[in-house]
Amino acid sequence: MDVKVLGACCKTSQKMLENTKEAVKMMGLDVEVENIGDIEEISKYGIMTTPGLVVDGKVLSYGKLLKPKAIVKLIKKMGS
Repeated sequence: MDVKVLGACCKTSQKMLENTKEAVKMMGLDVEVENIGDIEEISKYGIMTTPGLVVDGKVLSYGKLLKPKAIVKLIKKMGS
């Protein structure tokens, strides 16, 4: 599983990165969460507002800070 948090070095994006790492841990997954801060790279995903959450190349969320439980729900929903 490939998990990325899209966002520059703002507080919201950093918190999203922390929350995503917590969500992955809650799920018992041995996955490294990658932080993408490069604007050109972020634009490849078609989002205009950050933070964004991308799992296996699919944008699951953007423009809002999600709590770990909400991230877990999105990842599980994607797998079903």
